[in-house]
Amino acid sequence: MMFKKSPKIIFVSGGVISGLGKGITTASIGLLLKSSGFKVSAMKVDMYLNIDAGTMNPLEHGEVFVTKDGLETDQDLGHYERFLDEELRRYNYLTMGQVYQDVIEKERRLEYQGKCVEGHIHIPEEIINKINTSIEKSGCEIMLIEVGGTVGEYQNIMFFETIRRIKQKNPQDIALVHVVYLPIPSFLGEMKSKPAQASIYELYKLGLQPDFVVCRSEKPLDEKRKRAISFNTGIPEDHILAAPDVDTIYKVPMILKDQKLDIKLLKDLSLKPKKSDLKEWKKLINKVDKIKRSVKIAIAGKYFTSGSFNLEDSCVCVIEAIKHASWSLGIKPKIKWFNVENLKEDELASFDGIIVPQGWGVRGVEGKIKAVKFARENKIPYLGLCFGMQMAIIEFARNAANLKNANSEEVDPKTPHPVIHIIPNQKEYLQKNQYGGTIRLGNWPCKIRRGTTLHTIYKKDLIYERHRHRYEFNNKYKNQLTGLGLIISGTSPDRKLVEAVELPKSKHPFFIGTQFHPEYKSTPLNPHPIFIEFIKAAYGQTKFRL
Repeated sequence: MMFKKSPKIIFVSGGVISGLGKGITTASIGLLLKSSGFKVSAMKVDMYLNIDAGTMNPLEHGEVFVTKDGLETDQDLGHYERFLDEELRRYNYLTMGQVYQDVIEKERRLEYQGKCVEGHIHIPEEIINKINTSIEKSGCEIMLIEVGGTVGEYQNIMFFETIRRIKQKNPQDIALVHVVYLPIPSFLGEMKSKPAQASIYELYKLGLQPDFVVCRSEKPLDEKRKRAISFNTGIPEDHILAAPDVDTIYKVPMILKDQKLDIKLLKDLSLKPKKSDLKEWKKLINKVDKIKRSVKIAIAGKYFTSGSFNLEDSCVCVIEAIKHASWSLGIKPKIKWFNVENLKEDELASFDGIIVPQGWGVRGVEGKIKAVKFARENKIPYLGLCFGMQMAIIEFARNAANLKNANSEEVDPKTPHPVIHIIPNQKEYLQKNQYGGTIRLGNWPCKIRRGTTLHTIYKKDLIYERHRHRYEFNNKYKNQLTGLGLIISGTSPDRKLVEAVELPKSKHPFFIGTQFHPEYKSTPLNPHPIFIEFIKAAYGQTKFRL
């Protein structure tokens, strides 16, 4: 199958280990090519049989990202948006589950005209259909496609077969960038290239040779290792690039730029740069390196720990949004994660701001409520995101309105005071066990009440923000809670759904909870205004402490 138009496609694959940074590499290449004057888009293909990422455990898969049109996707789409500074859509994410589902539905509709439907024939064809759709809808000149997983895994072999077929038919329009890892075992003290070479050999077994190899490692790749990889794999030395660890992912584009990856890629694709404009990005990186002031932010969540390890990817959007806002103000954030299942309130005393992020289910709820209570009573700037807003309402109901055992129906279906409840249409989904893709997702309008802190932040009466939740504020308690000082600062235009709450400035320096996720829209060059004001308030606490 051929493409309806002749786009340039750059595939990014990975080997040796997972979590290498294929998403950051893809996003960085996208930024470089966009700065060269091309219309660029990015796509992630995942090997999972899930239809989307919404039902995946954050501890196993990392945080879910939500597109503006309401698809729950892999977090790599968040990286693409942050680096490209553009909003992507549902057609920028593909799972093997989507592919199989569409092939089976086509077979049921006799679209294969009675042929025997075979995996090695029709699955790659459907993947190409999906890529074609993404290219057409995005209108891009260059499409970057990141292949999930590592080469050699059974689950993603059809994606690699698809790449082989596309590259065979359109060799002048396709490039393959392979990301590998070069370990430095502590007992040897020497960088080893054999795992990287073995990973490239795995591609050869699939009928593919990478055009470029990006070498991830703790320290920069040296010439000896580069020569060894080139000699043993046949990849030209100047197409083997170093990508050592850095203190911020936003330096990766500049590292690749210094090695002329963008120019080399364009040359291989028979393209010439139309311009070169990375001024704002360079300015940001230079600014970050010079920052001396700092602010201490506590994140009280429950998806951080896995055995003896902390998983930053489980809350990456919030973490990056904090960085964007802080850097824009000339402040460096010092972020610490607290597992709410064993939270001690006095641990939060030395922090300048507290965030309770998204979450689901019963586990860790009381710890989150403790964190809210500590922030409210001690006047520490507080930002509650989605579940964090709901926890703020429960805490206020219990401790300001004396509603004993107030809770969310999600946590305690028998609570005497369901200040957070499930609305009828969502109840129907649960009764039918329809979990995936049925919650409130994507962009929704929010009408902001004038005279509130939220209105001061946005300077607008109507905004659109992304959502990912099922439970809502119970309007039966609206008058009781607002009568005691809680401000409902944002609602749906019909006023049926509460979108944001806050406390008045006279009672608290900064206390805001949003049912939506402002962190999804934050980018390094365009930090989200809610996070900017939160960091301002938190830094005010720092000066107060000093």
